[in-house]
Amino acid sequence: MVETIFTNPLFVQTILPFLLVFTLIFAVLEKTKILGEGKRQIDAIVALVIGLIFVSFGGATDIVVRMIPILGIAVVVILIFMILFGFAYQEGDFKMPDGLKITLGILAGLLVIGMVLILTGGIDYILGFIYSGSYPGLIMNIILIAVIVGAIVSVVWTGKGESSGGKGKGG
Repeated sequence: MVETIFTNPLFVQTILPFLLVFTLIFAVLEKTKILGEGKRQIDAIVALVIGLIFVSFGGATDIVVRMIPILGIAVVVILIFMILFGFAYQEGDFKMPDGLKITLGILAGLLVIGMVLILTGGIDYILGFIYSGSYPGLIMNIILIAVIVGAIVSVVWTGKGESSGGKGKGG
């Protein structure tokens, strides 16, 4: 394989992660105005320092470099889904339903959490804790608690709509 600037480890493992972190931190600081209104220079300096500290730790950059291809594929899949979903609407009228936004947000969050756990080795620690002999039946207890909580939530959720119209019948 021919080595180009885009396959050079200096570029892939240092420059690109630095630019990504610098840009994201700068955008967050500008959007939230945490450091004040019109403080672009201070936002840039803080983003620069955080970006430089970030690339000085090889483990952190390694995680990001391994996450980016997965996130890129996920973004392409979501874009294709939105294009196909948008065919049902007229031009300029595309609005995603709130339930779909929430569902995609939850799925994206779970994807990121899962990627971080897998890439950092945290999933092995969690599975080792769950399947160790010191806590037998932990998985079954977690499933039982989840079912009970789900039942309580469904009863409370469906019961809210019925209680408002019950007054006034008995007289």
